[in-house]
Amino acid sequence: MEMKQLKNQTNSDEQEVNKKQSYPVTLKFDNIVYKIKTKNQGFLKHTSRKCNPKKLGEKIILKGVTGEVVPGEMLAMLGPSGSGKTTLLNALGRRLIGGDLSGSITYNGKPFSNGMNRRTGFVTQDDIFHPHLTVIETLIFTALLRLPQSFTLEEKSRQAKAVISQLGLTKCKDNIMGGAFVRGVSGGERKRVSIGQEMLINPSLLFLDEPTSGLDSRSAQQVVSILLELANGGRTVLMSIHQPSMNIFYMFHKILLLSSDGNPLYFGKTENSVDYFSCIGYSISNATTNPADFLLDLAEGVCPGRLNGEKEIKQHLVSAYKTNLSDRIKEEFLETGNLQLSAQFEEQVDEKQFSEWNTSWIQQFLVLLKRDLKERKHESFSGMNVCQILVFSCICGLLWWQSSSLQDQMGFLFFCTLFWSVRPFYNSVPTFPLERMMLTKERSSSMYRLSSYFIAKTVADLPMELVLPTVFVVITYWMGGLKPTAAHFFKTLFVILYGALVSQGVGLALGAVVMNIKASITFGSVIVETFFLASGYYVQNVPKFVSWCKYISPSYFTYKLLLASQFKADDIYQCVPNNATCKIGSYPAIQKIGLGNVGTSIAALTVMLVGYRVIAYLALMRIGVAAG
Repeated sequence: MEMKQLKNQTNSDEQEVNKKQSYPVTLKFDNIVYKIKTKNQGFLKHTSRKCNPKKLGEKIILKGVTGEVVPGEMLAMLGPSGSGKTTLLNALGRRLIGGDLSGSITYNGKPFSNGMNRRTGFVTQDDIFHPHLTVIETLIFTALLRLPQSFTLEEKSRQAKAVISQLGLTKCKDNIMGGAFVRGVSGGERKRVSIGQEMLINPSLLFLDEPTSGLDSRSAQQVVSILLELANGGRTVLMSIHQPSMNIFYMFHKILLLSSDGNPLYFGKTENSVDYFSCIGYSISNATTNPADFLLDLAEGVCPGRLNGEKEIKQHLVSAYKTNLSDRIKEEFLETGNLQLSAQFEEQVDEKQFSEWNTSWIQQFLVLLKRDLKERKHESFSGMNVCQILVFSCICGLLWWQSSSLQDQMGFLFFCTLFWSVRPFYNSVPTFPLERMMLTKERSSSMYRLSSYFIAKTVADLPMELVLPTVFVVITYWMGGLKPTAAHFFKTLFVILYGALVSQGVGLALGAVVMNIKASITFGSVIVETFFLASGYYVQNVPKFVSWCKYISPSYFTYKLLLASQFKADDIYQCVPNNATCKIGSYPAIQKIGLGNVGTSIAALTVMLVGYRVIAYLALMRIGVAAG
């Protein structure tokens, strides 16, 4: 859609979005320095300690960055890769985790607060969405979680639709977002949805991390044009950007240029940037050269026509900044120090109205539950998964068709234990590693409590994890020749479902602790194999130093309960070779496992059902979320 058409279409909706105008916010940052600890590797760590002990294990990312952005302005942070653009953006948006940050950052002359967090939008570089939700569903769920309880459901829905119209997403509102393996909306549309999620709260302060990354020139210009309109509406907009086109470059009101080693080289109005560098001896040789490319070359220490090395050019630029710009910027700070006092006063009064969360725990739980159910049904009940279980159930039923042999029936129950321990385990391991970025993003915006997210995820998993095992048991139970009574059937079904949920909990705990899919699956293979080996199914005399593993193994107690669901110690079976009758309790394999202590086995599984999920929850708590 052309920009003119977009403007005409969204005028009325923009008024709807902006009807509750945000407070103007002036952001100031003075002498920002950021350091991180590094690890020395190899033999050099010993020699470096002797040569330069003060710099051992420390790297300075940002070196005294200063600037100011007022309402109605859009600031672009320019610099080569590794210059610290994203680090500075995260620091200003209070999303920086770890490291040593020093300097002063104020919002209308005050430190960051809950109220300011509610008025701040942050668009990450990676557009993270649930792939099977549509555009309108994505924004409505965000509105339900981020807009205050004072809004009705109808008002929240209307706000989401107004943002869709304002950002030109009407044509694709019913298309799914898509992902790595699911085709969805285009890259430009994804970026606009990311911006729309932040626009729902009508932010006073908007941060964007490389919003044009991966977009073609047309889409990039559309996105920046929308951001310019937002800034012109009285918002304060800051973004990091790598290599803007000439048209996009001149849309920015101010730019901040960082060198490749984190030093500030320029801060000021965009139209004055080229003249400034020309005054200190660095001129554009060709009138058609993109000023952004010219500035990025300077930030790398490269200037056509000059014989100086990169190091000398960088040193001269840093020195020129300190001589010509640093003092002037601080003087401007003093001049604007008393502006917007009325806005500060209003914020001070209004701050009391802001609690830590927008909505109650139960509202967060219900919204997250509905969202998880919508998303998970596409994964768990995909045609491939359903077809797999149906075909596999029929194959198992045919292999154990009306089996009357005790050994065969025990083998069938063991296979059920193995299959419904391993499958839920491996299906659940990637859950939290895949959602880590989504969780971090949404929690940083104070969308919901970790507890409401975790409980909703656990409850949403129930129908997904219970339906397919039920289908499997219904098909195979009667075909496999197990005891044809309702009591035995439901006991068997209960044990398999209960064991599947416990195994799922083990996978959730492992995934949350390791937070790496490949490492979790590798480590999980060792755990699953150890559980089965230590249970004594393959080795009769398991050494004591490893035999304890069976007591934390869901499969051990699941198999024990499955045997108890079908057999009693006094039941009779035909002994071989004399065709005599023997009691099942005396069968060597059953005698070793035992048919008693059913209550103890159920209690053990219950402890594991809760315990492994508690471990997963505690592991998720260590995922850092910046204060705000």
